[in-house]
Amino acid sequence: MAARRFSQAISEGDGISVLVDVHDAESARAAEGQGAEALVVDSLVDAVRAATELPILCRASNSLASTAGAGADACLLVVADHREEDDRLERLYAEALELGLDCVVEVRSDEELELALERLDPEIFLLSRARDDGEDAVDRALDLLPDVPAGKLAMAEVAVSTRDEVVELERAGFDAVIVGARDVAELVGHAPPQV
Repeated sequence: MAARRFSQAISEGDGISVLVDVHDAESARAAEGQGAEALVVDSLVDAVRAATELPILCRASNSLASTAGAGADACLLVVADHREEDDRLERLYAEALELGLDCVVEVRSDEELELALERLDPEIFLLSRARDDGEDAVDRALDLLPDVPAGKLAMAEVAVSTRDEVVELERAGFDAVIVGARDVAELVGHAPPQV
């Protein structure tokens, strides 16, 4: 496990944390060099872990044990995938915590947010990933944000292309934003450290 847990990476310091969605070791090293505070992967956790010490959020549907074993610091639980009334959502959440993973809970509607709070009371929420309903992702994330209780961490996964858009999310109250691999230094808003 990395020296910093995922939740610490997005809660410490001033301002909003920029997390970068990477696909390989090269893009992970580039994101770290440009000031990313954590990484997001869909696969290849072990290759990315070997390339960086940044905390890693894994969105893959692998077993939680294999996700933790590959070096991820956090996993994603999507409420929409586990809405049924049995206790699978709760079991997965408990397993993630038992394995030492931070658990990011993705919600896309008021109903999913309420369900997550009632059944899990998680520390970290991911608001608004792409849906095919035509609603703007930023608007949906901003609509959900006021219902996230104080003391919880709120992340957004929305398309941003400028520092001003990142600052707008920060002013709204988001703790972190997930962006695609690109010129991250511009979004972070400060010069990357000299290596």
